[in-house]
Amino acid sequence: MALLEAVRVPREIASGRRASGTGRHGAGFWAVAVAFAVAMAFSTVPAPLFPLYTARDGFSTFTVTAVFAAYAVGVVVSLLLAGHVSDRLGRKRILIPALGLEVVAALLFLTGTSLPLLLAARFITGLGVGMITATATAHLHELHAAHRPGASGTRFEVVSTAANIGGLGLGTLVAGFLAEFVTAPLRTPYAIFLLLLVAAIAAVAVSPETVRRAGAYRYRPQRVSIGRGPAYPAAATGAFAAFSVFGFFTSVAPGFVAGTLQHPSRFLAGLIVFAVFGASAAAQTLTTRWTARSRTVSGLTAQAAGLLTLVTGMHVASLPVFLSGGMLAGIGAGVLFKASLGTVAAHATPADRGAALAGLFLIAYVALAVSALAIGMASRFAGVVTVMTWFAAALLALLTVVALLSHRSRRPPQP
Repeated sequence: MALLEAVRVPREIASGRRASGTGRHGAGFWAVAVAFAVAMAFSTVPAPLFPLYTARDGFSTFTVTAVFAAYAVGVVVSLLLAGHVSDRLGRKRILIPALGLEVVAALLFLTGTSLPLLLAARFITGLGVGMITATATAHLHELHAAHRPGASGTRFEVVSTAANIGGLGLGTLVAGFLAEFVTAPLRTPYAIFLLLLVAAIAAVAVSPETVRRAGAYRYRPQRVSIGRGPAYPAAATGAFAAFSVFGFFTSVAPGFVAGTLQHPSRFLAGLIVFAVFGASAAAQTLTTRWTARSRTVSGLTAQAAGLLTLVTGMHVASLPVFLSGGMLAGIGAGVLFKASLGTVAAHATPADRGAALAGLFLIAYVALAVSALAIGMASRFAGVVTVMTWFAAALLALLTVVALLSHRSRRPPQP
């Protein structure tokens, strides 16, 4: 997700002094953006391939969601242990090893399809993504500031959102296309992304560093605190609700399309997830100048309407209705999470902002894992349509709580 509010600019850039070699910073900006997009795209490559794993090895819905949850657990662990380290050690010193973890994961995917191997590969993918997301976003912000001193941050925000959320959707689209039209569908997508990840490492390696190391560094895990005050519960609950939707589409939705809706095309599965994330990225970009309240109201409305449409499409077994609901829910989730980010950043003190945002992302990725596992476990006892109906009802109740908390946080304090 967009991290504009979370970025802390180093002193040599924040002071406004025009850095030397701005041409290199401009080239580095696009090199890091491409590397960021490749890493995020790789993280969603398995999504349209899950039906193939199910057909090959007999994986249940619960097994698929467990594999997906391993990724979310990896992200959470990485956020806690290494999400903040690049502020002291440098962006490239974290980005390159993080991309190296993605390379290791790709090699594991190429090795076989056993469940322990898939769990390990997804966990390692999550470790890398947790390090990359905040670090790459901060690096892009600093390279943009060095290349265009005094310019607005519009280019940075559009590009970082496209690389992050757009990359998530692009990975499913490319993997679905390759799985549909080339041989060895469970190997070819990973082989191609392995080459792209190696190229991404090379691109980051030749990009300028934007953080100067100052003195000795004593490592400590990230201090996580979502913050205090009436605004934080609404932001945290909104983030949880938003990422719960993304958890469904990157774990269970491709299997539902292939099975219940009887559309086995891997390219179609990838296209559906791409449409959801693409709509979310576009909505986040278009609402950049909106107020936090407008984002919250619009996000809540769109996500609620999308969930109702999505469940309707599942009950009537209509792919167009299902897809429309998914895109609308994705738009709402993206805007709602952007509002949560803005709220936390605005209310936190500068000294606590990084920790508060880390806490928000921790809650979001916990939601990613919990939602996927909850759907998977419930599907062992009921059909996926019934499970999603109850899941949507729970999310609608959660959105109601967000609305009430948001309204309460805007009320003036009573004497």
